[in-house]
Amino acid sequence: MAEIVVVRDQDAAGELAAGSILDLIAAKPDAVLGLATGSTPLVVYRALERGIRERGIDVSHVRGYALDEYVGLPADHPESYRAVITREVVEPLGLTPSLIHVPNGSLEGIEHAGADYEKAIAQSGGVDVQLLGIGTDGHIGFNEPGSSFASVTRVKTLTEQTRKDNARFFASEDDVPMHCITQGLSTILKARHLLLLAFGEGKAEALAGAVEGPVSASNPGSAVQLHPHVTVLVDEAAASRLRNLDYYRYAYANKPAWQTL
Repeated sequence: MAEIVVVRDQDAAGELAAGSILDLIAAKPDAVLGLATGSTPLVVYRALERGIRERGIDVSHVRGYALDEYVGLPADHPESYRAVITREVVEPLGLTPSLIHVPNGSLEGIEHAGADYEKAIAQSGGVDVQLLGIGTDGHIGFNEPGSSFASVTRVKTLTEQTRKDNARFFASEDDVPMHCITQGLSTILKARHLLLLAFGEGKAEALAGAVEGPVSASNPGSAVQLHPHVTVLVDEAAASRLRNLDYYRYAYANKPAWQTL
């Protein structure tokens, strides 16, 4: 069962997640982070920025792998995930750019880009902690409903709903790429620790399905039920549909002092 932690707000979730990641880096300076984009993980990155400065942690050897990238969008486009990761993570945290990787969404070589990314992650020793958000339809990464639990990094066609959701970052929905390259559910499940964050009432139904519903390709987020070490950080609104909410609060309040996230 995932550990579900209900926090007062997004900032509190960011502090908890960042504290866990900073402890990891302090113990393992070349830790491998799985980096998510979108609005959800921003509170974690901002808390990491503060924590690195306050604790004086050296992050120059930290390695990172982004979940996904648009296909056919130039790497220097402001909404490419390469640009987003550089702007929101690498530069503020002071990470070494050459150690932070994003799937290659260039049309040239796209046929083997997924296999190349899988090989790179494996050669790094695997991801230590993977940050995740969840979409309103249950997608994690760009693994849309119907994605195989055995899937690896590959090219996917985005759903109409995901393109509408992401249109806020572009001039219009027509400018949102039709395809992406994303880590697969199997790839994500190989990370040693999953940190899933969800905020707001709009995520409540998808979250409840992911952590309490049946394990089904119809809700890709439900794949986290198959992982041995999952931490779910949610605000009150996102937790509002959880049937076992009282138990989650009780379990966290009585958690052994020696257990970390």
